[in-house]
Amino acid sequence: MKKMLKDFKDFAMKGNVIDLAVGVIIGGAFGKIVTSLVNDIVMPPIGLLLGKVDFTNLFITLSGEKFKTLAAAQEAGAVTLNVGVFLNTLVNFLIVALVIFVVVKQVNRLEKKTQKEEEAKPATTKECPYCLSTIPLKATRCSACTSELG
Repeated sequence: MKKMLKDFKDFAMKGNVIDLAVGVIIGGAFGKIVTSLVNDIVMPPIGLLLGKVDFTNLFITLSGEKFKTLAAAQEAGAVTLNVGVFLNTLVNFLIVALVIFVVVKQVNRLEKKTQKEEEAKPATTKECPYCLSTIPLKATRCSACTSELG
């Protein structure tokens, strides 16, 4: 039991777990921002263009009854298909997917750039032909096997 607790502590203290926790927290906050963006900024103009449709109140009652708002239908206990809520959620997803796509694309571009810069740097070390140790480029004798280098 003690070893298991120690292993868990080691796992939890690794940087990846902490990075993941921070990512989840920021992702939750970002999700709220995107939800607000969709509900409060994106969907109202679209609803206006489509004839003053309020997407939050775009629903179908399966019983055939008519209600003015989704809240009224839910309060009456009617079974509804919440088309507007689904559309808002779909737009939320598309915005989040687009943002994540752009972020991943930029990170990959920066990694490739960094990798190319590393490859372009001139070598400062070489390999000893006798013991295969890494030694400074200007060395005349290997520090590991003391062989003379040509």
